[in-house]
Amino acid sequence: MTQQFDILVIGGGPGGYVAAIRAAQLGFKTACCESNPYADPKGEPRLGGTCLNVGCIPSKALLHTSHLFHEAAHDFAEQGISVGTPKIDVPKMIARKTDIVSKLTAGIKGLFKKNKVTFLAGHGAFVGKSADGWKVAVGKEAVEARQVIIATGSSARHLPDIPVDNQIVCDNIGALDINAVPKKLAIIGAGVIGLEMGSVWKRLGAEVVILEGGADLLPAADIDIAKEAKKILTKQGLDLNFGVRIGAVKASKKGVSIAYTDKDGKAEKLEADRLIVSVGRVPNTEGLNAAAVGLKLNERGMIEVDAHCKTNLSGVWAIGDVVRGPMLAHKAMEEGVMVAEIIAGQAGHCNLDLIPSVIYTTPEIAWIGKTEQQLKTDGIACKIGKIPFMANGRALGIGAPEGFVKMLADARTDRILGVHIIGAGASDLIAEAVTAMEFAGASEDLARICHAHPTLSEVLHEAALACDKRALHF
Repeated sequence: MTQQFDILVIGGGPGGYVAAIRAAQLGFKTACCESNPYADPKGEPRLGGTCLNVGCIPSKALLHTSHLFHEAAHDFAEQGISVGTPKIDVPKMIARKTDIVSKLTAGIKGLFKKNKVTFLAGHGAFVGKSADGWKVAVGKEAVEARQVIIATGSSARHLPDIPVDNQIVCDNIGALDINAVPKKLAIIGAGVIGLEMGSVWKRLGAEVVILEGGADLLPAADIDIAKEAKKILTKQGLDLNFGVRIGAVKASKKGVSIAYTDKDGKAEKLEADRLIVSVGRVPNTEGLNAAAVGLKLNERGMIEVDAHCKTNLSGVWAIGDVVRGPMLAHKAMEEGVMVAEIIAGQAGHCNLDLIPSVIYTTPEIAWIGKTEQQLKTDGIACKIGKIPFMANGRALGIGAPEGFVKMLADARTDRILGVHIIGAGASDLIAEAVTAMEFAGASEDLARICHAHPTLSEVLHEAALACDKRALHF
């Protein structure tokens, strides 16, 4: 007998499982299907998508371990702590990361049970219209649903003629399971994954060489943030190379050889033990049988949607990495909630202009809104408040004086247009800026809010004061 649901969510990543939970909370009979087993020891499909299984969560676990290791080796002595020479047990570090992932993926199944979401193991693909909605094949089973939310996520983009085996040549999946510190690690791509994974293995003792095709670091970030990040990461020992053109890549059981030309056109060759390829991601839309039902895709393979994530098909929605906007887990979650609430007749909301970006290097990097260069291009005059963390007592106390907060406010209205942070706790500090901007706040609004002392949040407060040239501690 064909199972019937009010809402079927295809994909159990952050966007998909959140959409399913919210839909069930709103009273819909809801199912969510997932087929990717990732690293499940039983070979069963695992919820959580790329983010939880082979992305955000495991990478942050490795970043934390490597940060502690680096602190013990280089920073403890300054604080009067003697521990000798620390040693890293890489398999144990990897096992800890894997355990965290297992606990959280099991937790999502628990949330499904709590909220009465039906989990369907299997790949979801459209079959056609039904009397009251859509027929979808989930594995070998047939399912009917009045509404379908596509949340199939994305996969790592691979380069032509560079086969990824996730042993010697890795994408984001293999990069999280390297079983020993490589003597030399090569990374193609200086984006978020490249910088984070490069930071992990550099701290643990690897020589890290990053080859980036772009002209400079982090072109989407504010120019001051990008310059500061490049200075700090270079000082930490990451060998950053820009304007690179990759040639032949040859891998063997012993390592990998990468031929490339540098920014001046000079031919170079890099020999490394491992290679991580991190050159972006592509939407997972191939297996949906989109053409058979007329689901409209753009030239990049993304599903075309309107501002509320409606596709061109009645009753079919798409969220997360398969649609326009940044490929970020928190953006997918917001879209999932929005769609569920719109289906329920509520006023769902997801402001794509205020999706925070975060890079978990040390120091962390986070931003929201417009950059200084964007405002100049748009002809918008702005006030700038810029305060360094070295002026903050809390930052000095925890040994994290690097970086700054930069706030941009409209010169006429004082409305906050952008906030850019490189420094300790940036991933958490940015939330205050997002909140202020979502409520159309002015720099004066933040300047007049009492911030606890001593905290890192005071740097954001001082930056707001500095927009009006009245900083108190710098």
